[in-house]
Amino acid sequence: MMEKYNKSDLLWLLVPTAGLIVMGLLAVYSATNGSTESVSLFYKQLSWAVTGAVAASIIYFMDYRLIKDNAYIMYAAGIILLIAVLVFGKKVAGATSWVRFGMFSFQPSELTKMFTIIAMARFLSDDQTDIGNMMDLGKALALALVPAGLIMLQPDMGTTLTCLSFIVPMIVLAGFDLYYIMLAVVPVALMLSGFFNFTILAIIAVVSLVMFVLLRKKFYFHQLLVTGAGFLSGLLTWKFTASILKPHQIKRIQIFLDPTSDPQGAGYNALQARIAIASGGIFGKGFLQGTQTQLRYIPAQWTDFIFCVVAEELGFWGSTLLLLLFLALVLRLIWMVGAIKNRFVELLLAGYVSLLLTHVVINIGMTIGVMPVIGVPLPFISYGGSSLVANMMMVGLAMNFSKNRRHIGY
Repeated sequence: MMEKYNKSDLLWLLVPTAGLIVMGLLAVYSATNGSTESVSLFYKQLSWAVTGAVAASIIYFMDYRLIKDNAYIMYAAGIILLIAVLVFGKKVAGATSWVRFGMFSFQPSELTKMFTIIAMARFLSDDQTDIGNMMDLGKALALALVPAGLIMLQPDMGTTLTCLSFIVPMIVLAGFDLYYIMLAVVPVALMLSGFFNFTILAIIAVVSLVMFVLLRKKFYFHQLLVTGAGFLSGLLTWKFTASILKPHQIKRIQIFLDPTSDPQGAGYNALQARIAIASGGIFGKGFLQGTQTQLRYIPAQWTDFIFCVVAEELGFWGSTLLLLLFLALVLRLIWMVGAIKNRFVELLLAGYVSLLLTHVVINIGMTIGVMPVIGVPLPFISYGGSSLVANMMMVGLAMNFSKNRRHIGY
């Protein structure tokens, strides 16, 4: 009876993942249909899917303890790869993010993000680690900030942001007080929204002090530093935004606010994406029948804007199916985080869920026009072997944990 239930657990991970991969392959085929590179790109993606399935299968049958034991080795390998790509990498779309192996290109940052999550989970789950200690907090942050810094040098802002997405959930789950993180994050968030000024800063300071007294918080030195860093970063970024952001990044923000300001230039992608999504209607135009897709009105429609292909050709119901598959996978992983009593496993899964959600929200958000275009792929769907294999490996790892539930502790 236990074994039967265990197989059912695995299906909750396997079915949505397989569904997403199939939809991704169909979308890549349609997005590249009729082009000179269509067959090449589709079969490359198919070969990466097979490679990912093999890698996930190996991880599934592996002793789960090997993952934790070799966490720092994998992390070190990821850092070496990021350094290597800065020296020997291939520049694509203005970023040196790729290395070439024969006919295949590989993006080390995708694997390194996964290795960073595993290393952070290992560190935060160690009995000797006290996240309330300033030194340990600094080490935990450094584990994520080092690869993020190397990725920023490529430069790849989208991947850098996703590499930072799992920091807060993991350290909060490890025991760090969310109250102090909010104090650090809110000023920056307000600055990004355009509502940051000295009056707002003063209001936040007063409200924070009142909450501090009402909640009877114990104030530690490292928490003071975190809070101060948040206010300082918000103030400095607000003051020097124009000098910090590059011209093309400022342009992306301007286009996000008003795509029609440059409809034939920087705003072209965003406008064509909205047209494609809206034209899909309820049931879509049919597979390989999308006008925007087949006539190539949307650049990079098999990578960053692949959601347009699904929305135009499969319509509202196809888009809903895609989102439901993501929701099923995310909810299952969240359920595992709450059910598993193993500290390392729950931290690792929490980090991956945060990364997965960040990718989905940013990608679809920029496609439908509620977020700036920053070049983040849609997991399992966008063309790109590095992202596909890395995500399949993490699902394989989650399946391994589910299989070994009695040893890990549910």
